[in-house]
Amino acid sequence: MLLMMLHNTLGRKDEKFIEFNKKRINIFVCGPTVQDDFHIGHARTNIFFDVMVKFLRARGYSVFYLQNITDVDDKIIKKANEENKKPEEIANYYYDEYLRLMNLLKVNSVTYYAKATLYIREIISQIRRMVRKGYAYETSDGVYFDIHKFKDYGKLSNQNLEQIKENARGILNEDKKNPEDFVLWKKMKPGEPYWDSPWGKGRPGWHIEDTAITETFFGYEYDIHGGGSDLIFPHHEAEIAQMMSINNRKYLARYWIHTGMVNVNMEKMSKSLKNYIKIKDILKNYSPEALRFALINSNYNTSIEYSDDLMKDSSETIEKINIFYNKLKSIDKKEGSYSVDYLGIIDKFDKIMENNFDTRSLIREMLEFISDVNKNYNFISMETAGKIIRIMDYLNSFLYILYDQKGINDNIIKSLIEIRNAMRKNKMYDISDYIRKSLLDNGIYIEDNGDTTIWWTKH
Repeated sequence: MLLMMLHNTLGRKDEKFIEFNKKRINIFVCGPTVQDDFHIGHARTNIFFDVMVKFLRARGYSVFYLQNITDVDDKIIKKANEENKKPEEIANYYYDEYLRLMNLLKVNSVTYYAKATLYIREIISQIRRMVRKGYAYETSDGVYFDIHKFKDYGKLSNQNLEQIKENARGILNEDKKNPEDFVLWKKMKPGEPYWDSPWGKGRPGWHIEDTAITETFFGYEYDIHGGGSDLIFPHHEAEIAQMMSINNRKYLARYWIHTGMVNVNMEKMSKSLKNYIKIKDILKNYSPEALRFALINSNYNTSIEYSDDLMKDSSETIEKINIFYNKLKSIDKKEGSYSVDYLGIIDKFDKIMENNFDTRSLIREMLEFISDVNKNYNFISMETAGKIIRIMDYLNSFLYILYDQKGINDNIIKSLIEIRNAMRKNKMYDISDYIRKSLLDNGIYIEDNGDTTIWWTKH
């Protein structure tokens, strides 16, 4: 039984998790606007929720993980104009790039990616209902949501209406009832993509796509809504207002989970500060496993400081973990005094994760476990080694920090290692060194441990 506690942004406190439908969890996480290269902040949010969803599935839950893709937006149109391309060309190129990077990062838990432009009919339906109920109104340039009509606006971000008024930003529009009202439908400007609607040709605002998509898949209410903490206001606040103004339910999502920001040089990452770290640049120098490790070796809802030192330390640790894992596979002794409580250790790791997905504490406990096993390596039997391997496989089923060795023929590698060791035994070191170098050139590392040689791939 899962006895999970989550820190809920809605209410700003830890709460016991109770799913709407037994053993089934619906999760929505805000996806990217596909108009530029993806950065370390995207990686942090996506890797955390990937770990979270995989853990829930490992614990026996059926999880539908939905993510939207914003493929029509002011930024996409602007970039298309700058590059003399169609907006859909820009959107499709960066959508493909996003999927490529997520695949490299082993973020493969998303059930469905929903492009906004495929849900225009559902978006129009929601806006119609808001207009009908008096929450939205038409102006010369679009349709806006009247936040004064929704009494709980500001609840998620813990702001009152006066604070929101004070901080209202954007282009002033004399037709708007209030400066802080947000747009639901933008009427077409010359050269922009458009769809027909009751308010004329135009396209959706940013906030409305998410609620139209989640209503399509989940109905009025669902379990968990996630995203980066920079989306709490106004994006997630607007989502709540939109959906709850339509249905008068208690929740849009029962639990709201937000990842913290990534800082670079002690400052929030931004293009203007020239500290904008792209995922594709990180992966030129470090493995996907090292990046996953670096970003989950912290509490997900705190800010983290990205640096080369962080990545170097993570790479070294990942290397040690993978060497440890492969050393276990080389144990063939029938007897050994060292033992592990397989079920007890798995239960301890589960309880750590059930406490607000505390990956930082989980990694600390895992490294302590690895250290203890290494100290007793010479006293481990093949049976105990098998249990330890199964423990590591379980952790890796959601952490995904072990190197992927698919496509490598184990028998060929073992045969080459046997030939090399025979050459060493006969003092034919030129040949044995040549075999070792050939393996290394192909990304296969070996380590001699007494009479045994282990191998692993390094990314």
